[in-house]
Amino acid sequence: MNAASLIQAVKDRFREAVTGAHSYRGDATVLLCRELLLEVARALKDDAVFRMNMLVDLTAVDFSSFGKKRPPAFFASSGVAVGPSPEIPDQDPWPGPPAHPPGAGATLARFVVVYHLFSLPLKHRLRLEVPVEDVEEADPEVDSVTSVWAGADWLEREVWDMFGIRFRGHPNLKRILMYDEFVGHPLRKDYPVNKRQPLIGPVY
Repeated sequence: MNAASLIQAVKDRFREAVTGAHSYRGDATVLLCRELLLEVARALKDDAVFRMNMLVDLTAVDFSSFGKKRPPAFFASSGVAVGPSPEIPDQDPWPGPPAHPPGAGATLARFVVVYHLFSLPLKHRLRLEVPVEDVEEADPEVDSVTSVWAGADWLEREVWDMFGIRFRGHPNLKRILMYDEFVGHPLRKDYPVNKRQPLIGPVY
């Protein structure tokens, strides 16, 4: 099943859950409302049409600063051009931010949780993107998929640790990279780069 047919199959099967979809260079991406995530996840794994039995990766994106400043002209460490460079004449000026962050759909949610799925028997891939809206942006939450793919356990813990997104129903949601006394979530765009953390001594 190619990307286009896979997207269409998902849209036909989950009409109420799918809020958007796109394909780029063979990658099939579907946007889901978070209320139906678990229902869709179970069906994608168990349905003979999809058989998405492998969760390859699970991560998140913070779009809070997306499009608010001009992209850098070069990666500082490599010198590879990734945007307009003052050394290169006749470049188009920066057009400014797009209307919507990629992947966030029309909801303009601050956070998007991203799931990369693969079917070992059918050899097709699918990316799920779940916008996580939260009025206060202080405690975003989405259902845990550990009951569907056990491998989500540590991946969800990492997203909680780095972004502060809670996973409802997770069996042991606690930090996995930072120490317990660490304050904040370091991959949030508003985390201060010079923030000082409590000094924790060795435990004997």
